[in-house]
Amino acid sequence: MMSFPSPHERKLKEDVDEDDPVDKMISRTGCAELHYAVQECMAEHQDWRACQKQVQDFKDCMIKFQNLLRSTRSAFRL
Repeated sequence: MMSFPSPHERKLKEDVDEDDPVDKMISRTGCAELHYAVQECMAEHQDWRACQKQVQDFKDCMIKFQNLLRSTRSAFRL
């Protein structure tokens, strides 16, 4: 009998499928490890309420990236 990996199991950063646009996008933000931590927590607990720290850490990272992107774009408009 064949066993299949859980859909929530993520590959290590160096093993990310380069064809997956979501993985590519998240990798460019520098927040991939935090994203995977959210996914791992959700797979383990099956309840988003148990993963609030991981969700907040990922959110903070994405906000930081978005703010940096905005400030970089603003600098080129001057």
